[in-house]
Amino acid sequence: MNKILPGQTIGVIGGGQLGRMMALAAKEAGFKIAVLDPGANSPCGQIADIEITGAFDDREALQQLAKVSDVITYEFENIDAEALEWLSSIAHIPQGSELIRITQDRRLEKEMLDQAKVPVASYQIIKNERELYDKIETFGFNAVLKTLTGGYDGKGQVKIKSASDLRDGTLLIQKNGPCVLESFVDFTKEISVIVHRNERGQTTTLPIAENIHVNHILHESIVPARMEQAEQDLAIKLALQIADTIKLVGTLAVEMFVTASGEIYVNELAPRPHNSGHYSIEACETSQFHQHIRAITNWPLKSTTLVKPVVMVNVLGQHVKPVLEALDDSPEWSIHLYGKAEPKENRKMGHVTILTNDIDQTLQKIDESQIWKTT
Repeated sequence: MNKILPGQTIGVIGGGQLGRMMALAAKEAGFKIAVLDPGANSPCGQIADIEITGAFDDREALQQLAKVSDVITYEFENIDAEALEWLSSIAHIPQGSELIRITQDRRLEKEMLDQAKVPVASYQIIKNERELYDKIETFGFNAVLKTLTGGYDGKGQVKIKSASDLRDGTLLIQKNGPCVLESFVDFTKEISVIVHRNERGQTTTLPIAENIHVNHILHESIVPARMEQAEQDLAIKLALQIADTIKLVGTLAVEMFVTASGEIYVNELAPRPHNSGHYSIEACETSQFHQHIRAITNWPLKSTTLVKPVVMVNVLGQHVKPVLEALDDSPEWSIHLYGKAEPKENRKMGHVTILTNDIDQTLQKIDESQIWKTT
């Protein structure tokens, strides 16, 4: 549980935008960065001191990362859990491999959430097509069928609203194997709580974000979330129960649904910094990336108090050009672009953060800009 100090090297598995923003935070404190990614010149690789090109399960590349790193973290969960467990035997990985294993498999994640005694939507594991037809009768048609592994931004799932949707469900099972069938939660808003914890057990949470999705992709995060104090207190309590259950070190994002009656259901987990926490770079005393670096290097955690209300808007490929064209008329916008080579449609290329004294007015201005009309 020794501290990692400036001048030492933090290894990052994954070279995407989350790794890039981790690295930028780490470099402010004087750390060096090594990154492992399958592609050269990745967003994180562009600013790293050492760039290793290799697959995430390439043990030779992982061993190379271990040799040059004093501590290793990861920027996303779709890495090989067995390879990470092996790496833990030769390198210092405070987060371990168990949380990756759990969050890669929705069945294991549901079982852990049950153990943590937090509310989740009713669910059934569906092993084959016949079970889908058999169990939907008693389960009910207002449901969502999700693959056990993989899937993000709405991929790997099918809504089962009527018998006519069962065909799509069987195709999902045929392609991916066993799935989880979840009842649909009639929610009024989606929120996320991001928890940080260091090896000493010191724990902090970011202010709760209210998240607006369009086509299953996060569009806006609004902070503070527009919800009652009792609901906020409950959301934080549930997130901390999960962190306690998994003995968290590092960062955990807990996505939740809030109903009209104030009930809260945990939807999904992400064992890393999260898109809905990007606002914290400008709007909090300590950002999610600075706090993550402090957590994995076993530094004391800082306050994450909200400095000012904020709206974060994702910049997808189709938005890059109009956002830059609006720069002169929007001096209050903080623009973050991730260094990705090609602005593909619906690909996350960056985000805009807007500090504000009037959330509603800012949301109106975002709509009136027409930049996000194609989202």
